[in-house]
Amino acid sequence: QVQLVESGGGLVQPGGSLRLSCASSKFTLDYYGIGWFRQAPGKEREGVSCISSSFGSTYYADSVKGRFTISRDNTKNTVYLQMNNLKPEDTAVYYCAAGQFRGITTSISNYDFWGRGTQVTVSS
Repeated sequence: QVQLVESGGGLVQPGGSLRLSCASSKFTLDYYGIGWFRQAPGKEREGVSCISSSFGSTYYADSVKGRFTISRDNTKNTVYLQMNNLKPEDTAVYYCAAGQFRGITTSISNYDFWGRGTQVTVSS
């Protein structure tokens, strides 16, 4: 079973930045498509970004396009989500997930393994 661990969340003022990390000590994440999802209180979990297992294709939700960047560091077996110009509406628990699928998708059903999440709060 793939174990995923998120880190890097916290409290930040509007306009600030955070970098989330998703790491695994058990499996090579490069073999998996990795997605970042978020869930705010009272809302459904939504796909924010994903990166494919091959070619490094990426996807961003319209709400974060131009502000968030997903990347891999295979030497560290880690996937990052750089979040800039954060807004209060970005406040949520952020989860990373891994799945073996072709291309890119944020369909939750394509992801088999999930981390426990990290809280991101954007507030002044």
